[in-house]
Amino acid sequence: MDLNIVNLVGRAGSEPEIRYFDSGNVLCELPLAVNRPTSRSDKPDWFKLKIWGKTAEIAGNYVHKGSLIGIKGSLVIETWEDRNSGKQRSSPVIRVDRLDLLGSKRDVDPNAVSGYGSESEF
Repeated sequence: MDLNIVNLVGRAGSEPEIRYFDSGNVLCELPLAVNRPTSRSDKPDWFKLKIWGKTAEIAGNYVHKGSLIGIKGSLVIETWEDRNSGKQRSSPVIRVDRLDLLGSKRDVDPNAVSGYGSESEF
């Protein structure tokens, strides 16, 4: 039995980057910061998310830097050849199958709460 499932809850580290392709496909790339439950003083773990299709469009429209989101997906190791050195490079990426918007409007509207954005959790 094979199993490759990743579930994460965290905050968007930047605004989503959306790309539209001639084929009609849509790609959203987004960094996700996930705090460890053991200590609030630890630095978060960072994950690179790739979201495709209709879910990518939803992420582009509703996810903003600092938004609390939950994702379900799978771990993919992307490999490529470095153009400058010719060496093989690799990077772990989470390919998102499901996106849950967990925050309230107050989480994404900087005018709704005074001081929003002045204290960084990342």
